[in-house]
Amino acid sequence: MDEVVRAALAKWPNVPSCTGWLRLSRRGEWRVPEGPIRHAGLNAFIGRNYQPTADGRWYFQNGPQQVFVSLDYTPLILRLSSAEQLETHTGQPVTHVTEAWLDEDGSLLLGCEHGVALLDDRDLAAMCTRLEGDLEAPNAALSLNWAGRLLTVGRIAQAGVAARFGFIQEPGLASPA
Repeated sequence: MDEVVRAALAKWPNVPSCTGWLRLSRRGEWRVPEGPIRHAGLNAFIGRNYQPTADGRWYFQNGPQQVFVSLDYTPLILRLSSAEQLETHTGQPVTHVTEAWLDEDGSLLLGCEHGVALLDDRDLAAMCTRLEGDLEAPNAALSLNWAGRLLTVGRIAQAGVAARFGFIQEPGLASPA
């Protein structure tokens, strides 16, 4: 968290939170009602101060105010920063991919040291070259060859992702059970 944010929290500890204004797209874009945020400095500030609450709601600390984020899918989006390296939409490098899943629409989710993340669809074709098995067969065994490891690729329904991984897509709604 930025030092200026810590100072604002100490100075104004009881500022109400904000919901319904900011969302994270499936491509890792911060979006407000007017459209995507394009200012590089603002994107970096949000990314540095983005974190979860204990109950699975994600927010960024904007000075003394928590701005809760509506999630189009997962709280983190992964991108290929090079052929052999992934990073989060907030610019954090990924050093360990531990799990992989395909949903019913062919989206690839990966578990890493930062949590569960959706792979940006613009990188899906490149990652599919690392899949072994028959993608067309619904129950076929699949594996992902990443960083010298072969990971079993599970199947998962989109509707169950948030509950399974303990995050809340719409922060105004009830916590996961």
